Amino acid sequence: MSLYRNILSVGGLTLLSRVFGFVRDAMMAAVLGTGLAADAFYAAFRFPNLFRRLFAEGAFNTAFVPMFSGALETGGADHAKALASHIMAWLTAALVVVTILAEIFMPVLLQPFVPGFLDDRDKYELTVLLTRILFPYLACMSLMAAYGAILNSLGRYFAAAFAPVLLNIVSIVAMIPLIILAVQGSEAAVWVAIATLAAGFVQLYAVWEAVRRAGMLPRFALPRLDPEVRRFWALAVPAILTGGITQINIFVGTIIASGAAGAISYLYYADRLYQLPLGIIGIAIGTVLLPELSKALKGKRMEEAHGLQSQSLLIAMLLSLPAAAALVALAEPIVRVLFERGAFTPEASTETARALVAFAWGLPAFVLIRVLQPGFFAREDTRTPTVFAGLSVVLNIALSLLLFPSLSHVGIAIATTVSAWANTGLLALFLARRGHFLMPMAEARRLGLILLSALVMAGLLWGLLLTIAPVFTPGGSFVLQALALAGLCAIGFLVYFGAVHWSGAMRLGALLRRLKRSG
Repeated sequence: MSLYRNILSVGGLTLLSRVFGFVRDAMMAAVLGTGLAADAFYAAFRFPNLFRRLFAEGAFNTAFVPMFSGALETGGADHAKALASHIMAWLTAALVVVTILAEIFMPVLLQPFVPGFLDDRDKYELTVLLTRILFPYLACMSLMAAYGAILNSLGRYFAAAFAPVLLNIVSIVAMIPLIILAVQGSEAAVWVAIATLAAGFVQLYAVWEAVRRAGMLPRFALPRLDPEVRRFWALAVPAILTGGITQINIFVGTIIASGAAGAISYLYYADRLYQLPLGIIGIAIGTVLLPELSKALKGKRMEEAHGLQSQSLLIAMLLSLPAAAALVALAEPIVRVLFERGAFTPEASTETARALVAFAWGLPAFVLIRVLQPGFFAREDTRTPTVFAGLSVVLNIALSLLLFPSLSHVGIAIATTVSAWANTGLLALFLARRGHFLMPMAEARRLGLILLSALVMAGLLWGLLLTIAPVFTPGGSFVLQALALAGLCAIGFLVYFGAVHWSGAMRLGALLRRLKRSG
């Protein structure tokens, strides 16, 4: 299957997951709103989610995948399975220790992460309770990421990409009684946390079963240090930071935002919206590119490796630039249609939309990080991206502290965007200096035309929105607003791809042929 078709497959399943995710978020907005219970739940959920991104996805999708792909390429399935067994033994042991210690010391452990909650005893105690319920979710998702890395290295992308759909389905089913019975506040938050943990076990089982069917299920083993495990940890320790840099920056914003009522919730809902295109485009490309690039480099197929990187960047910008432009132009209508009901007020829509605009300017950078980092990871260089990640975090913290007093949660979103672009620039510069990433003038011209097409689309959408602004007045008909938003999106889609085609940036026929190619 071609790179384009693999990306389309993973992206399509991610889209399905995010659609269910928006249904889940809309229901959560109705039962939790943006008050005490919402702030406590989202802070609690982000705590294990941060560790998952760093501890599992960071290490396994950067250190494990190149090693496992190399073992498959040079030593065959038995060697690769043995390698997976040794490394997963360490992951499992680490998860057990971390989970036990976190559950015991949670009241103290949370204090540095939500300092703004300490003056509100009820909010802090609820956050501690919810985090204790949710923290075992870390173990489920970490093991799921490990099994998913094995499947991705085998070229089997479906199960790992479909698993998040199960999380959203279980959560939606669990919240139906809350909607019917009008249960809100702390009681609803506890119920949603329990449902989320249950969904974690469902996801883990689905991916475990897929690995078992593939005949690559790692056997249970006690942790032991051998040369390959030592090599893994040498790569994984810096990757733990690098792989989750976006999550680190968001979590830094959560800490600072805890000082303002509602700020965490505004950032959460805005984050969920721009994470949709990021997941469909950036995560899908990164998921497919790393194992494919690793196998090409291990096989000394350098021309293929350069082609993979170039194709990935082109499709990333082809899809992320219009997504970013549309989010900027239509931020408030999008938030209003998706979330404004129940405890989610018109003021919450406005404040969430302001954060969304700031995040949207950084969407291409968030995607490019996913495209450029595999160029280092596939060559087993995790140190260089780690340095850049550290610089990005420092910049994000400094800007957040500088902007938060005057711009509140919007300042945090701006800081996250600026730090992402700084990280992107450093990654691209150093890949180019090493000769690992080259952009011919023809490719640069195509990217310029893609950007111009996205700007034309954004300008048109902005003008149309001004014309039909009364439709999106708070309290208006949901059906009418949803239809108007769908119409704007359809017009934007047609205008953008029409401009891309007629400008010569990407002929649609050529794109369709690449998607149909099976080799």
